Amino acid sequence: MPRSATRTRERILDAAYRLFRRRGYSRVTMDDIAAEARLTKRTLYHHFESKDQLLAEVLAAQDQLAVAAFKTFGDRLSGSPDAIVKGMFRELAVWADRPRWAGSGFTRLVIELADLPGHPARLIARRHKARLERCFCELLEQSGVRRAAGLARAIWLLSEGAVSLILVHGDQGYSLAASEAAMTLLSAHLHSYPLVGRRAGVKS
Repeated sequence: MPRSATRTRERILDAAYRLFRRRGYSRVTMDDIAAEARLTKRTLYHHFESKDQLLAEVLAAQDQLAVAAFKTFGDRLSGSPDAIVKGMFRELAVWADRPRWAGSGFTRLVIELADLPGHPARLIARRHKARLERCFCELLEQSGVRRAAGLARAIWLLSEGAVSLILVHGDQGYSLAASEAAMTLLSAHLHSYPLVGRRAGVKS
């Protein structure tokens, strides 16, 4: 694809993501996206046949960016399992404190597609959430947590719930409540499955 065409597609994807995230999928039209990207509607349809296709490609592009960002974020989460868990919810509170914070774009957009189980955007969103959960599981495993998959899923569920409730209530206290619940789960898990290497001097 010529460089100019690639840049145009990226421009469209960026514009569409801004609008979808700010106003939702159903309230945004192709006319809105063309205006936001400062392109003609004809040019927009030359690159994307429909709004459904555009949404799917927007989420696919954001998936790559979000996973890369989470891995960079994961580089800052090191040490003991409790430090990792506390750090994740601390960063969640910082993220939610941004002006005009709108929660998880993937979650908000897929909720609008609840009656369309076969929509390609829903498949992309499922894969995206699963990838992030696996990334978090790997962080726990690297810290010595055994049988980390179930624990990672439970703590990830708390984080997703906190994001949704902070968005609903505008109360960041849900991040602290989720963090405390996660620490309770972690303590119980480590009681049942001591850390790998604990006898060699690793402390929980």
